[in-house]
Amino acid sequence: MSGDILLVIVVGTALAFDFTNGFHDTANVVATSISTRAIGPKQAVAFASLLNFVGAFISLKVATTIAKGFVDTDAVTTTVVFCGLVGAISWNVITWYFGLPSSSSHALIGGLVGSVVAASGWSAVNGGGLVDNLIVPALIAPIIAFVAAGGSIMLVYWIVGRLRPGPVSRGFRLGELASGGLLALSHGTNDAQKTMGVITLALVANGNISASNFQVPDWVVVASATAISLGTFTGGWRIIKTLGTRIISMDPAQGFAAQGAGAAVILAASSVGYPLSTTHVISGGIMGAGAAKRFSAVRWGVAGNIVAAWGMTLPAAALLGALVYGITTLFGNGVAGPIVVTIVLLAGLAATFARRLQHAQPAPSTP
Repeated sequence: MSGDILLVIVVGTALAFDFTNGFHDTANVVATSISTRAIGPKQAVAFASLLNFVGAFISLKVATTIAKGFVDTDAVTTTVVFCGLVGAISWNVITWYFGLPSSSSHALIGGLVGSVVAASGWSAVNGGGLVDNLIVPALIAPIIAFVAAGGSIMLVYWIVGRLRPGPVSRGFRLGELASGGLLALSHGTNDAQKTMGVITLALVANGNISASNFQVPDWVVVASATAISLGTFTGGWRIIKTLGTRIISMDPAQGFAAQGAGAAVILAASSVGYPLSTTHVISGGIMGAGAAKRFSAVRWGVAGNIVAAWGMTLPAAALLGALVYGITTLFGNGVAGPIVVTIVLLAGLAATFARRLQHAQPAPSTP
C-alpha cells in the first residue's frame, strides 16, 4: 500500500514538473511571434498550448532515452525519481523567478542523476549515455540552429532586400504563424516525452512494468501531454521578455528564420531520441538571426547570462536532487519523507507563483 501511495506522489510530482516545463518554456515557442507582432500574446500562448498537446503523441523515442539512457534502472527507486523531480522543479522555479531561459531538460536529467548518486553512488550513472545523448547534442544543437538561422536570414534579406518593407513584414508575420506552430509541435514532441520517460521509469521501479518489456502506457502519454499544454497556456512572461526583446531587437524575418531553424533541429533530434533543450536551440536561432544581420545587433551580455545559466543547470539541479534525497530520507524509507517534501514544495510554489503572477505583464512588442 505504501508503495502505491508513493507512486501516486511521484506521478503527481512528475506532472507538476511537466507543468513547470510548459510554463517555463512557453517563451521558446511564442517569444519571437509576440515580439514581432505576428500574433497577440494570449492567442500565441493558446495556439502553442494546443500544438504542444498534439506534438506529444508523435513519437516516444525521447521517452525511452530518458528512462534507459542516463542511469542504471536497477538503482532507481520511486523515492529516487521523486527527489530528482523535486530538484528539477526547484531549479525551474528559480530560473523562472529571475527570468533566465534555462533548460528544463537538463534540470530533469540533472535532478535525476543527483538523486541517483546520493542513493547509490556514481557507479549508477551511465556516463557514456550522458555524453552521447545529452552533452554532445546540447553543444551541437544551438550551433546548428545559430548557423541555420543566420544563413536563412542572409538568404531572405538577399531575396527581399529591394522590396517594399510593409508587404514584406506582413508576409513574414504570416510565415511566423506557420514556423511558430511547427516549433510548438516540436516542443511537445521532445519535451513532453521527458516526463513520460520519468513516469515510466517510476512504474518500472515500482514493479508495474517489466524493465525487459519497456513501454509507455497510453494514460502516461495523455497525462503528460495535458500537463505540458496547461503549463504552456499559463505562460512564463518573464522569460518571454528575455527571449523576445533582450537578446536582439527582432524583425518578422528574423523571427521566422529563428523559429524555422529551431523547429527543424528539434524535430530531427526527436526522430532519433535525443532529448534536446528547446531553450538552447531557439536561443541559438535568435542569436544567429541577429548576428547575421549585424554582429553588434546581438546583446552579447544578455546572451552570456543565458549561456551561464545553461552551464549551471545540470550541476545545480543535480545538487538540488541530491539535497532533496538527503532531506527526504531523514524521515525514513517510507512515504513520510515524500509527503513532507511535497507539502513544503506545494506551499513554496503557491507563494512564489502567486507573488509573481500578480505582477506579470505580457512581453512588449517591437515595431
